[in-house]
Amino acid sequence: MATQENNYLLAVYNGLDDGLTKQVKALPEQFNKQRFLQNCMTVLQDGTADFSKCDPKTVVRTLMKGAFLGLDFFNGECYAIPYGTQCNFQTDYKGEIKLCKRYSRNPIKDIYAKVVREGDQFEEVIENGRQTVNFKPKSFNDGDIIGAFSIVLYMDGSMMYDTMSKAEIEHTRQTFSKAANSKAWKESYGEMCKKTVLRRLCKLIDLDFDTAEQCQAFEEGSEFDVKDKPKEKYQAQDVYQSNDQNTQKDAEGADGAIDADFREVNENE
Repeated sequence: MATQENNYLLAVYNGLDDGLTKQVKALPEQFNKQRFLQNCMTVLQDGTADFSKCDPKTVVRTLMKGAFLGLDFFNGECYAIPYGTQCNFQTDYKGEIKLCKRYSRNPIKDIYAKVVREGDQFEEVIENGRQTVNFKPKSFNDGDIIGAFSIVLYMDGSMMYDTMSKAEIEHTRQTFSKAANSKAWKESYGEMCKKTVLRRLCKLIDLDFDTAEQCQAFEEGSEFDVKDKPKEKYQAQDVYQSNDQNTQKDAEGADGAIDADFREVNENE
């Protein structure tokens, strides 16, 4: 059994090492190949998920997507998720924030998402034609989640935001999620709510990826199916792309991101 496991890990390691070498031009600047390989092997062996039924080629393809984006599987910026004989790629909330800050055409000062719970004070105000968001969370609030919002603040002083009620989040989850009943939704519901509204806001952030491989990996890392892939500057050359991979479906229609001011009030005020 140990020999079989070692052979499996060796196959993944060699495939990943070969893929990183062949597609070095698609990797981010200052990409640390050896550290990435080491972290990936650690994730595959930590026992959190069982990859033994996955075709090694699908595992390599998934790990390559993280490499294209410069995300770290070991630090939880993205995940390799076994599903039958396949291995799926998914970005995490903090990984998406990292990518937005790195690739936004308009330099970002800060970007984040928060959940709104019963007892919190949240309001959207239009005054003199200008929209403002005020949020005052209740201290140590463990009340039910009633919605979520996401904010992006740019260096030039401008900003955008988006909001989703719990009903909207649940509709998106049940209609478009690739795994509506996954462990993430069951055990980290708040984080998934934040990722859902953040991903919708990201559709209005002008991201300028360096390669088509990065652009494709970002779209495929979404929790939700999308059909309209962004136009790519180059043709992706992912040698590990599965020939039978399904065309992705659209996650959401029109997005509701809004230009406005934001003020978060300290709960102790």
